[in-house]
Amino acid sequence: MNNFMFYSPTEFVFGKDTELQTGTLVKKFHGTNVLIVYGKSSVRKNGLLNRVKKSLEEIGIVYTELADVQPNPTDLKVYEGIELGRRNQVDFLLPIGGGSVIDTAKAIAAGIPYEGDFWDFFTGKSVPHIALPVGVVLTIPAAGSEGSGNSVITKVDGLKKLSLRTPEVLRPQFAIMNPELTYTLPAWQTASGITDMMAHIMERYFTNTPGTEVTDRLCEGILKAIIEEARKIIADPYNYEARANIMWAGTIAHNGICGTGCEEDWASHFMEHEVSALYDVTHGAGLAVIFPAWLTYMINHNVGKVAQYAERVWDVPVSEDQKAVAQEGITRLKAFLCEIGMPTTFRELGIEHPDIDKLVKHLHTNKGERVGNYVPLDRQATREIYEIANS
Repeated sequence: MNNFMFYSPTEFVFGKDTELQTGTLVKKFHGTNVLIVYGKSSVRKNGLLNRVKKSLEEIGIVYTELADVQPNPTDLKVYEGIELGRRNQVDFLLPIGGGSVIDTAKAIAAGIPYEGDFWDFFTGKSVPHIALPVGVVLTIPAAGSEGSGNSVITKVDGLKKLSLRTPEVLRPQFAIMNPELTYTLPAWQTASGITDMMAHIMERYFTNTPGTEVTDRLCEGILKAIIEEARKIIADPYNYEARANIMWAGTIAHNGICGTGCEEDWASHFMEHEVSALYDVTHGAGLAVIFPAWLTYMINHNVGKVAQYAERVWDVPVSEDQKAVAQEGITRLKAFLCEIGMPTTFRELGIEHPDIDKLVKHLHTNKGERVGNYVPLDRQATREIYEIANS
């Protein structure tokens, strides 16, 4: 096991009606002038936005609103938020929504006190050392951004989708998590979120680091729980316990604990980022296509952990033929993804003729000549994985 530092200071406030505590929590973390960030219309329609605003008003906290954050959020909305926040002298960011909204708020929080272009942080030109505090009201369990220091933004000019990872600066101060807020999520969004959180665990699980039995078992147990609870939600979207377990799984999938002590991979996420940047598909659905293809490639290049995954997560019988075990595990994963309504090929994702040349070029321009760690992938390898996803 490698040396590691695990830092997860977010205060999680979980359960029914917890959004009514928003004002109290903002005040606890010294917010006085808030920029509320949210998406298109759902938080207005279901009354959540009004409940949050009322809780702020009751405690004397003023606020400004930034609406209409889109999925696969872009730099344009971040620039708008930075300008709005500076003009109104906000001192706290309050995203209400899922990963896209939270990631936008984090980028704004880092950008407001920075004298340069916030995009410097995403290209590695600069590192944020200070940011405005962020508190979250979570409505979509998926990205895990409510408990991480990460943010993913797409730059419209050039369609560059890049990530920023600064846990010491951008982890939310608090995250309000009411599973009831997820009851009315469309089935596609629920399934995409489930796929995303599974991928977050798998990016950490597929490692060459030896001696990580406890971390492995954490990953395997959470994956098995997600699979079981996902099936319950598909059968009954109003199952509170299943919704609660899935919401909490999304957080611990991405707050760092599933990667303690090991070298992580992240090639599948990098490859999917190019797909969703170019074709504007739902991130989780893109991962449902890319991850099985990545696993299939690994059968002939580093099969060991893939076979272990098949045995421990998908209950494939142990055999000396590791490749056969691994293949059966991938088959069971794809069957599960189909069961919850996810695509497993580009065509099912709605991309009839993916421009694989362009995907490969953008990927390696943005991420370097080799991506990932489980097997470092060059251009030929990533091309083969994209082609498997297209078969």
